[in-house]
Formats: sequence, structure tokens, C-alpha cells
Amino acid sequence: MTIDDVVTMMRTALFTVIELAAPILLISLIVGLIISIFQTVTSIQEQTLTFVPKVICVFLGLMILGHWMLTSLKDYVIALWSNFAQYIH
Repeated sequence: MTIDDVVTMMRTALFTVIELAAPILLISLIVGLIISIFQTVTSIQEQTLTFVPKVICVFLGLMILGHWMLTSLKDYVIALWSNFAQYIH
């Protein structure tokens, strides 16, 4: 196993992590931004107001995108373990 193999494996792993985390983080960011704008416009400064909608939206995002996320993760693990023989020599 060469350094190029390790770099390729790590690059693929990091890209997969970013690809899987980005949609959920974007959902949380957008919901937080909308709630912050709402709080600014209405002068409501309640800290717990941002928490519940974010949790609900992230949960809905996981329900909608969960199948795609698990399929992508499964494909990565299968690709990693199917090439395992070339990594051990």
C-alpha cells in the first residue's frame, strides 16, 4: 500500500463525510437564518425559539435524505472493503 493509496482513501472518505453532512448542515443553517430574521423583525429574543424548529427540520431532513445518505455510506464501505486485498500487502 503506497502513500497514494492512503491519500486516495482519505480523500474519498473526507469527500463522503462532507457530502453526507452538507445537506443537514444547510437545513440547520437556513432554518436558523430564517428564525434569526424573524426574531430581528419582531424583536423577540427568546433563545429557545431557534432550538425546536431546527431540531424538527433536521429530523425531517434526515427522514427525507436518510435513504440516500445510508446508500452513499454503504457504497463507500463496499468499495473500501472490496479493495481490501490490495491494501494489506
